[in-house]
Amino acid sequence: MKILVVDDYATMRRIVRNLLTQIGYTDIDEAGDGVSALQKLRESKFGLIISDWNMEPMTGLQLLKEIRADAKLASTPFIMVTAESKTENVIAAKQAGVNNYIVKPFNADTLKQKIQAVIGG
Repeated sequence: MKILVVDDYATMRRIVRNLLTQIGYTDIDEAGDGVSALQKLRESKFGLIISDWNMEPMTGLQLLKEIRADAKLASTPFIMVTAESKTENVIAAKQAGVNNYIVKPFNADTLKQKIQAVIGG
């Protein structure tokens, strides 16, 4: 399964990539912002998107809304990663169609559980 990791911090992308590799996922691509993520999603098929919430110029929530509004991409599983576990953020993400939510910091086990909950693997 091909996974797209979206985060504006290269360090965080590398951490998520390393955690994914630890739990057995090797087909991983990265995007530094929502705009480039959308471009990659339209060019290639991904089985899962793991995106940070706080990014510029397009937030993870805006990216999620764009994906859910695109007929070709709408069904792609989406996991939101954030440092904030504010109830209103969780509700906003759920309303926008997020499949799961991870609060930083997290480890490989947490990531694996969240992915399995979304894709049933």
